Amino acid sequence: MDYNSQNQTSETLSRENRIEGICRVVAGQLLIWTIFVLSGCSISYKFNGANINYQTTHSISIADFPNNAPMVNPTLSSVLSEGIRDLYQRQTRLQILPKGGDLEVEGEIVGYDISQGAIATNSYASESKLTIRVVVHFTNNIYPEESFDKTYTAYQTFDANRLLTDVQDELCTIMVKEIAENIYNDTVAKW
Repeated sequence: MDYNSQNQTSETLSRENRIEGICRVVAGQLLIWTIFVLSGCSISYKFNGANINYQTTHSISIADFPNNAPMVNPTLSSVLSEGIRDLYQRQTRLQILPKGGDLEVEGEIVGYDISQGAIATNSYASESKLTIRVVVHFTNNIYPEESFDKTYTAYQTFDANRLLTDVQDELCTIMVKEIAENIYNDTVAKW
């Protein structure tokens, strides 16, 4: 091997060693920076969408939702109230309190209505629509500017040849889940 070939090989190895050293330093600094940034964060982001500062917000109270609709489903109030509580319990670390939480959710069922949907060729309704409307009052005692009042509506259609009593439990389960998720998203996920 002549002198020029040896010199080029030494320069190449030296250059590769310098690049490798620089990469190690950059990777180490990136790791330290990442640990520093993550340790300073106080807001918890989860796959469930919750955006809660657990250092300041520890509890939520969810009142029973009375059914004040003109047409009443006797089980809807308890199904809705428990559905909302269950969602917060499963998706957050917030303590569920009967009253006086850092966050407060209360409201009432104001609508439980059935209406005729699509009309078939024989001029009779081919489907019916069941609608639930819930008024919610949300109070954030930690960040009062995030408090709100809002009406949530969900509906499901079903074959008009079926009786409401035959389908209401199944349809209410679907609608309660939708309403609970919307309340959850507006109060702690902030989507």
